[in-house]
Amino acid sequence: MRTDVVVIGAGHAGLAMSRCLAERSIDHVVLERGEVANSWKTERWDSLRLLTPNWQSRLPGYGYAGADPDGFRTMPETIAFIERYARLIAAPVRTHTAVASVRRNDDGYRVATDRGDWNCRAVVIASGACNVAAVPVLAQAVPSGLACVTPMNYRSPERLDEGGVLVVGASASGVQIAEEIRRTGRPVTLAVGEHIRMPRTYRGRDIQWWMDAAGVLDQRYEAIPDHQRARRVPSLQLAGHPDRRMVDLNALAAIGVRLAGRLAAIRDGKALFSGGLANQVALADQKMNRLLDTIDQWAAANGLEGEVEPPHRFDPTRIDPLPPLSLDLAGGETRTIVWATGYRPDYSWLDVPVLDRKGRIRHTGGVVDAPGMYLMGEQFLRRRKSALIDGAGDDARELSGHLASYLRRRSAGRMPGPSAGRSAELSVDARGGAWTRPRIRLRCG
Repeated sequence: MRTDVVVIGAGHAGLAMSRCLAERSIDHVVLERGEVANSWKTERWDSLRLLTPNWQSRLPGYGYAGADPDGFRTMPETIAFIERYARLIAAPVRTHTAVASVRRNDDGYRVATDRGDWNCRAVVIASGACNVAAVPVLAQAVPSGLACVTPMNYRSPERLDEGGVLVVGASASGVQIAEEIRRTGRPVTLAVGEHIRMPRTYRGRDIQWWMDAAGVLDQRYEAIPDHQRARRVPSLQLAGHPDRRMVDLNALAAIGVRLAGRLAAIRDGKALFSGGLANQVALADQKMNRLLDTIDQWAAANGLEGEVEPPHRFDPTRIDPLPPLSLDLAGGETRTIVWATGYRPDYSWLDVPVLDRKGRIRHTGGVVDAPGMYLMGEQFLRRRKSALIDGAGDDARELSGHLASYLRRRSAGRMPGPSAGRSAELSVDARGGAWTRPRIRLRCG
């Protein structure tokens, strides 16, 4: 089978790219290992809601049209939203089609699946950045008899073994799961590493409204001195609760969650925690206040002072002066460990030499270090909101323009194919398809 472009993944990012390719009359197919919105259906816990308000779910040609723009979608509602979008744009999705390999060939790429092979001139990888839970190596030392789960297979407190729970990681998933489990009455210890404290609302408006209006979410990767570091920052400590409550360490401590430092080791049946908790919370408070300063400055510069509540600051994070340095995992009280330690993509099927030593795709703003290959849906791909539903549209518009330019030049015979057997440095402007001074090096062959 042949097409111009194969898009891998039918989540919101892959569908946004499909819409933009269709608008440019580019022949393509979207391959999905399961069903549309597969990860949303199979890898989320029962009570999870989107961290962004309903109005912020904007895709090319599609957005929220309900009566609760400031609410937060449940997972069934999110799935239905994405499925409706796929139907609305008539996306050419092939469901239950698992990609086995992507390899270069003379005309571009050969995409092998369990339902036949596709030959194409370009590939868009939109398979997601959260395919595999990133569980640290020290988990191998967990005593036998303790259950270990991750946010990908956690569903609800009722499905856990009776007893106490150690939650490792205090970003969005960790704080939400710790809160939910603690509210059932179980003892919960939260191991806190690097995190970003964030209020749900500020000066009477949702924090996402402020970051959207002030241009924080639109900040581009080229404007960040170390955008590679920016792509690795933890997710915000936010939750989409209907009552819009703040879910930070103070809120968790108030309901009885015991706070400990970063999990440093497991030895002789004991979890050993770092003594740097005070430094971690001080840094998180500092980062939050720096953002609030930016918001205040923007509000003043744009005449909003009379429309919103006055500026204020939140109480500093409170911790025990002597936080616990260890937890007995073999004594029987703790029965489950939740590894909320992040995720990583799975590119085991990608047989093109574009992965760095950590297994991440080398790219410049979504233009992969291989001719005709593009990336969608990654953290801070082109702008801060790239990993959000709201960020997929802008990224897809720009990258589809770059892709269209690439295809035109291939058709005009002005570019060598991927297997031309020589290196070629191409002058590619990753911002939108203009061919100017050299910005990235693409190797052919």
